[in-house]
Amino acid sequence: MAFYFTKLKEDQIKKVDRFLYHMRLSDETLLDIMSRFQAEMQKGLGKDTNPTASVKMLPTFVRAIPDGSENGEFLSLDLGGSKFRVLKVQVSEEGKRNVQMESQFYPTPNEIIRGNGTELFEYVADCLADFMKTKELMQKKLPLGLTFSFPCKQTKLEEQDLDVDILALVNDTVGTMMTCAYDDPYCEVGVIIGTGTNACYMEDMSNIELVEGDEGRMCINTEWGAFGDDGALEDIRTEFDRELDLGSLNPGKQLFEKMISGLYLGELVRLILLKMAKAGLLFGGEKSSALHIKGKIETRHVAAMEKYKEGLANTREILTDLGLEPSEADCVAVQHVCTIVSFRSANLCAAALAAILTRLRENKKLVRLRTTVGMDGTLYKIHPQYPKRLHKVVRKLVPNCDVRFLLSESGSTKGAAMVTAVASRVQAQRKQIDKVLALFRLTREQLVGVRDKMRVELEYGLKRDTHPLATVKMLPTYVCGMPDGTEKGKFLALDLGGTNFRVLLVKIRSGRRSVRMYNKIFAIPLEIMQGTGEELFDHIVQCIADFLDYMGLKGAQLPLGFTFSFPCRQASIDKGTLIEWTKGFKATDCEGEDVVDMLREAIKRRNADVPLLSLFGLHILLVVELLPLQEFDLDIVAVVNDTVGTMMTCGYEDRNCEVGLIAGTGSNMCYMEEMRNIELVEGDEGKMCINTEWGGFGDNGCLDDIRTQYDKEVDEGSLNPGKQRYEKMTSGMYLGEIVRQILIDLTKQGLLFRGQISERLRTRGIFETKFLSQIESDRLALLQVRRILQQLGLDSTCEDSIVVKEVCGAVSRRAAELYGAGLAAVVEKRREDQGFEHLKITVGVDGTLYKLHPHFSRILQETVKELAPRCDVTFMLSEDGSGKGAALITAVAKRLQQARREN
Repeated sequence: MAFYFTKLKEDQIKKVDRFLYHMRLSDETLLDIMSRFQAEMQKGLGKDTNPTASVKMLPTFVRAIPDGSENGEFLSLDLGGSKFRVLKVQVSEEGKRNVQMESQFYPTPNEIIRGNGTELFEYVADCLADFMKTKELMQKKLPLGLTFSFPCKQTKLEEQDLDVDILALVNDTVGTMMTCAYDDPYCEVGVIIGTGTNACYMEDMSNIELVEGDEGRMCINTEWGAFGDDGALEDIRTEFDRELDLGSLNPGKQLFEKMISGLYLGELVRLILLKMAKAGLLFGGEKSSALHIKGKIETRHVAAMEKYKEGLANTREILTDLGLEPSEADCVAVQHVCTIVSFRSANLCAAALAAILTRLRENKKLVRLRTTVGMDGTLYKIHPQYPKRLHKVVRKLVPNCDVRFLLSESGSTKGAAMVTAVASRVQAQRKQIDKVLALFRLTREQLVGVRDKMRVELEYGLKRDTHPLATVKMLPTYVCGMPDGTEKGKFLALDLGGTNFRVLLVKIRSGRRSVRMYNKIFAIPLEIMQGTGEELFDHIVQCIADFLDYMGLKGAQLPLGFTFSFPCRQASIDKGTLIEWTKGFKATDCEGEDVVDMLREAIKRRNADVPLLSLFGLHILLVVELLPLQEFDLDIVAVVNDTVGTMMTCGYEDRNCEVGLIAGTGSNMCYMEEMRNIELVEGDEGKMCINTEWGGFGDNGCLDDIRTQYDKEVDEGSLNPGKQRYEKMTSGMYLGEIVRQILIDLTKQGLLFRGQISERLRTRGIFETKFLSQIESDRLALLQVRRILQQLGLDSTCEDSIVVKEVCGAVSRRAAELYGAGLAAVVEKRREDQGFEHLKITVGVDGTLYKLHPHFSRILQETVKELAPRCDVTFMLSEDGSGKGAALITAVAKRLQQARREN
């Protein structure tokens, strides 16, 4: 008997397989369908191609998934069939992901369903009012989410106008994804396989051409049921699919759905059985009248016939109810027909879902994707084999995706509440975030105020009586001329302004304005930066010796320019007294001393200790008085500020350049001032470069109206509290730290990183300004922003990354605008001093912030243009101002010395 039954089964299966050959899809065909669906998705997302796309890829304006912090009471409506449901949903807080629901069903009479829209929504509103009265909610204004399970083209979340706080209009597929995402944060896809079929997923905004904006992600409702309506699936559709379609309410539409969903699988099986019976392949060629009736076989029958053990018995019972007299062989054959039809459905779903998963993986630029798919729908739930088949095929088609399938509970209604809860959370968070960012948005009036205050401080710094109290020190540099093209010779340049020290040999050729440079970079260890002055300058001299040895110039006579990028009060071009250290330097016994004298003393110490090779191959130390051998013969001609060097470098190329600007680790500006205005220096003829040292602007409290709590925290934690306040709001050394303080505050408020402050985020200086430039880059996707944040120990969501990017943008924009306001004061002063109606002037600029930040230079230039409209300002990038500039200042100084001697 067993052998007989096995043989019978094999024969019937082969017979059905031959008859339904076209319904059996190979792996190759499925990969091809997957590829076709990917192309259709792309068409649906494109602005120009969407109108003709069959897969409509509708934006849902759902921008975030639950993060677990949602809480409160919400109303939810589920409108999608012959009755609808109203729910009150309580979402718990305090880290407990718990949802409690109370609901009531209301019938939807036929006259309402087939009437006009006004009547439908009036009826819905009446039922909602009844529910609120019953549940004693009339005194509360609760947020409401509406599940509307029909294709909708949305323009924003809240589209209807009921007398409640409507926050969300939700498709049932989106509801499924959101419900599952509340339990599993990896969930970013929702699929329904029930009466109908559909899928949604989280797409990058930059790929959605139908919606403004590039930041973040948005849930896309694919409406994949219409896949193939343009003929893309004609080669896999069978005669039964075509017959079913012709007899449907919407011929030619939803062709993919008609091969998959529960509304149609039973009918497909009926049409196949009818044809097989007509061909004499089933029931001995007999047909019952019931088998001719459309809809007589339902999907629940298909599911029952495919049950593992009782499937054959169920098949016999169902066929008998249809007025047929099936044999054992008929029952085996019919069961196999059901298997082929439902397996094809699972295969087609798997191919389309695999396309979505591949898109997600590619969007994230991952080799391997870990994700969760939220599932719902009666076919998926009640069919005994369907989930297993679907999962297996998906994993085969996308082996580089680790997929978890999560069954949704109360997907559409709970999902609507979750979308509403997320929208409510995002709305509340947005208000708090905007409140913080608003502190950094400067009005035009505020910027005009900064410009005018800077102008006052410039004047204070130039006058003898007010200079001691001025915050902008306006230091004379004794640089009284610009390059004229006759400069020539070899010059040594030193550049000290940060953790690196450079020594350069600069060769200037006259006539062709040609400059060639050779340089070597040396590190300044922290223990030297914050040790004694003698140790610092001995280290500098050691570096010079190494460089001269490296260049084969030991003992050469060279004029030297020393770029010393710290506030100095100069008494002449080769004398500079250090006012105070900045940029992390703290070397003792230097402040109040002449840096040129300290360098000369260090050279003397070095020359006093030059080793000679004795006849016996021994090194002995020689005292200079006994044997005067000098390793160095350097003529220190000029001590130079890097800002002045920047101006001189650009002035060598452009004679209109009279301003130098540094926007980098530090912040400073210099310009050529009329001698008659400089009361600190004798003489009224000609011009002299003034090193403003404007970083101290605001130290007298004049900027307190625009300083934020975050600026104050950065200042208090700095090496020099209360000093350099303007610099601390504008320079690269501090912008990252301002951002870090804001991120800590937002995290404490529960608005970022799930309220978790990482240890690294607590570390001062961890958020370097270079990260601002990277994060704000237009070319950088949010995924890459997340990677930068992960390097900092910050486990960020997509939404976190958007907020971080906004914070960086607000901080850097304010810095650029403050720079622009300060510079506008200077160029306006130059215009007025020269009595011009309009001034044409060039500003030489250097510094990593200006050069590397993607938007800083543009915002700075726009601000200057707006606040100094009568000045035509050209910005010229400096080429090595601190090195080349030092050599040019030295060359100009030598030229002027020579001219004085000749006179």
